Amino acid sequence: HSESRLFGSRMATMFYCGDDEDAKKTVVRLIREAGLEPTDAGPLKSSRYLEPLAMLMIQLGYGQGMGTNIAMSLIRR
Repeated sequence: HSESRLFGSRMATMFYCGDDEDAKKTVVRLIREAGLEPTDAGPLKSSRYLEPLAMLMIQLGYGQGMGTNIAMSLIRR
């Protein structure tokens, strides 16, 4: 994994959705190759929940002046 993708010792989370299991396997591979942690957010219809997260990241990065060196990370116990 690229050091630039790490935030401290944690990887940024990349959520993905889809209805095609074979396609999702490909997406997981690509996300990992990019140095991110893939998290399955469910079927394609769940993508509507990811769009507001993207808008939040844009607001934080540009509207709140945090810049482009920010990411989400899902914490699991």
